[in-house]
Amino acid sequence: MSDIVKVPTMAEYMAQGKQPEVLFWVGCAGSFDDRAKKITKAFVKLLNKANVEFAVLGTEESCTGDPAKRAGNEFLFQMQAVTNIEVLNAYEVKKIVTACPHCFNTIKNEYPSLGGNYEVMHHTQFLKTLLAEGRLTIEGGMYKGKRITFHDPCYLGRANNVYEAPRELIQKLEAELVEMKNCRRNGLCCGAGGAQMFKEPEKGDKDVNVERTEQALQIQPEIIAAGCPFCNTMMTDGIKAKEKEASVQVMDIAELIANAQDL
Repeated sequence: MSDIVKVPTMAEYMAQGKQPEVLFWVGCAGSFDDRAKKITKAFVKLLNKANVEFAVLGTEESCTGDPAKRAGNEFLFQMQAVTNIEVLNAYEVKKIVTACPHCFNTIKNEYPSLGGNYEVMHHTQFLKTLLAEGRLTIEGGMYKGKRITFHDPCYLGRANNVYEAPRELIQKLEAELVEMKNCRRNGLCCGAGGAQMFKEPEKGDKDVNVERTEQALQIQPEIIAAGCPFCNTMMTDGIKAKEKEASVQVMDIAELIANAQDL
């Protein structure tokens, strides 16, 4: 298993007078958080395996402005958004894929009114497309029969009605997909949305992520699958709080598929 991962930048593509098929928007978590970096690497390995011509912005990528907007700082959000839109439009970007539902939702739904119009896909949607086109195949049955539950990220599920893509990918692993009592439209937030990720919770009887983790543990999964780096952090913290690290893993869908490919 090689750790050398090829990640070209938009600047490199432009220097060659070429345009990639898709821009991979890495996001702050995927760039700086040690746990989320593993999701980024797994997804990049899958893109390379499928021979997708992709590029990242690298140092030209900035925060989408999602935390600022959700925390109520519209001015800061618009500053951050307009800066990103200028960069994306200068590169004539048409299609964006991201592993972060917060980035996905913001670029897809908030950027058009500021002049940023792009086709935006969540990485589970893109992976589903690659499988449907035969550019990627899932080999090996390392997850065959394993009990996996999927935690719906708020900005992927309720905000954008994307429920099927991640579940179809889990089923393609020949795993046993088990659902929590709060799922799909009735999914429960992990506790990190609305910029809550960056502050301590208010006083209460129980943290939201612990409540959500308890819902997951009720159905005795071997793996809690996530499609968001924030959800991954919150569910992992919940598993630690419940002292279940030895028996339950929290993994992104991209990691599951990359592992099944032995990448």
